[in-house]
Amino acid sequence: MQLNRNECCVLNSGTGSWAFEPLANQLSAVLGIDVSDRPRRFNYLMHVEDTKLLDGCASFVPVSSIRLAADKRLLAQVFLGKNVPTPQTSLIEQFGEVQNFVRANASKKWCLKYPTSCGASGHRTVSATDDTPPNWPTPYVVQEFIELKQPEVYRTYCAGGEMFGWVARRFPAGSKPSLWVAHARGARYVKLDQAPPKALEAAKSALAATELWNSFGCVDLLCKPTGEWVVLEVGTDGLFNHVDHDIGDAPFERQIDERIAAAFWRAARV
Repeated sequence: MQLNRNECCVLNSGTGSWAFEPLANQLSAVLGIDVSDRPRRFNYLMHVEDTKLLDGCASFVPVSSIRLAADKRLLAQVFLGKNVPTPQTSLIEQFGEVQNFVRANASKKWCLKYPTSCGASGHRTVSATDDTPPNWPTPYVVQEFIELKQPEVYRTYCAGGEMFGWVARRFPAGSKPSLWVAHARGARYVKLDQAPPKALEAAKSALAATELWNSFGCVDLLCKPTGEWVVLEVGTDGLFNHVDHDIGDAPFERQIDERIAAAFWRAARV
């Protein structure tokens, strides 16, 4: 049975709700439901202080998936356990062990990924002689740093078990590129044509591993110089972050909204 609109809401409450307010209002218009500070039977979760308030209610994007997407330590564990193709990644408790690991694997370059950052904030390359970084959450996420002649990251999306869209993040011609290809660091999105099948295969494995396949999420990928597609991370909406809708392509931005709406209402059944 399809839930009616009064039984659904975009849930956005608590001290962090201000950060989600623009997207909450956008989703409210797209889905045709209220923004509420109290959960209803079926929720598009933006922010809430205590997720126990959702007990007995349903969330379009599972809370467990939201937490996975927001913490690269948890994500690395799941990707390793589910054989999702990624750059070589290790979780290491002590920084002395990080130094030893980097020293023993000197044929590759390595980076530390700040586990709860977005937009690559805090990420840094790491060498065997570096000092212990202050106030760094552990375990350390040590990942192979893949150098590309043209730094770029690719992204595809999924809503309700259907993948769609293929975009790249690149630095505009004439700009100074960063090691980290993030929108917040000056990279811009470029809408591309059809994604390579191997990239979609890798992305689907990441979405399945994080249980985002049936709700909404995106996957960031790199193509290694060898031609292998590897997953960097997944993203979704809620609690800590949200998927960037500022693509610079109005038709595709509308498509994202329409895909989310269709998936949300397919899931709003009891």
